[in-house]
Amino acid sequence: MNNIEKILKAIRKINPNSEMNIVGEDIDTCTITWLEDTTPISKSDIKAMIPTVEAEIEQEKQDAITKKASGKQKLKDLGLDDDEIKALMGA
Repeated sequence: MNNIEKILKAIRKINPNSEMNIVGEDIDTCTITWLEDTTPISKSDIKAMIPTVEAEIEQEKQDAITKKASGKQKLKDLGLDDDEIKALMGA
């Protein structure tokens, strides 16, 4: 996930209904234009939320790895071998 997506996700965490236009990729130098009467959120508040967003992104990645491993194990428990699982999952 790039910086602009992290900024957007942080803003949406603070205000899920916010409408804005973001120009730039860095929270310190980007320009945020608030639209549709959205109450502006300070860059310091957005910046403070970014570590939470990054932690959630990492947790989502780990959850996907865990689910894939769990799925493979369940297929093995049903009697499929590694080649059959690879053919089904493409990995």
